[in-house]
Amino acid sequence: MREGGCRRTLVFRGTAGTRQRRMPIQARARSAARALALALVLALLPACSALRIGYNQADALLAWMADDYFDLDAAQKQDFNVRMSRLLQWHRREQLPDYARFLDEIKRRGRQQFTADDVAWMVDGVKSRYRVIAQRGTGEAAELLATMTPDNLQALERHFDKVNQKFIREYKATAPQAERKRARLQRTLKLVREWAGSLTREQEQRITALNDAIPNADHLRHQDRLRRQKEFLALLNLRHDKTRFAPQLGVWLSQWDAGRSPAYEKAQAETFDKRVALYLEVERMLTPQQREHVLQRLQSYIDDIRALADQRVAAH
Repeated sequence: MREGGCRRTLVFRGTAGTRQRRMPIQARARSAARALALALVLALLPACSALRIGYNQADALLAWMADDYFDLDAAQKQDFNVRMSRLLQWHRREQLPDYARFLDEIKRRGRQQFTADDVAWMVDGVKSRYRVIAQRGTGEAAELLATMTPDNLQALERHFDKVNQKFIREYKATAPQAERKRARLQRTLKLVREWAGSLTREQEQRITALNDAIPNADHLRHQDRLRRQKEFLALLNLRHDKTRFAPQLGVWLSQWDAGRSPAYEKAQAETFDKRVALYLEVERMLTPQQREHVLQRLQSYIDDIRALADQRVAAH
């Protein structure tokens, strides 16, 4: 995102990077959160400062997303709004202060060089916070999903087709390996620049070399996305069984990495290790000015999250 404009959505969403040790880690979390279809996605997605504006409009945004997925009728929209309001109130009250503390600790660690242990701590922290959201929202989600009609499910399948095509375009999932690597390099450089500012030619060259050493598993990731979507559609066939549906939905949401093929598991592990190594080296290459740029950006998120949490106090 542009400096001085809307900051990038607070990176709690699952792409399997680690962060410029601060950064891809957050981006990784954000990709993890994708599994939390609709209602739960917000939990790890405080929007931009624009963060404050986006978060305060999250009910409308998520209602639009839910309708985009399922083509809800009027009664379903009302039901979604009531349930989402409860979830958002809890999230602002209980989760935002925790997110601020978590980012504070990342910032504290970021004043020194990060280690692989720091990365593991951040990834675990993101995953655990995601699971809190999944556990809290599963019951509400199960009750809402129990109202889905065959027309809603057909809308969901159409939406999956649309997002799958978008994934293939953005990640070049079916393109030759060289093209996939170039696309990944551009995403990596963009992310690093957004957090650290402009890069030197030497830094870009080193990042390029490290990026080339990372296996590209996006085609396997695409296949796994299709598997997860099929699992969800099959799970929805149980939506009227109150004793089985909610527990199984909870497992599906919280254990997003279960059931992967051995080939994808192996590729993910290798990709993750090498990406961690890349961002650890990027962090070591930072100039004092670039490091301060990262820390200031992180502080801006902390400030926005605390301001959002304080709005709850003021409202009461």
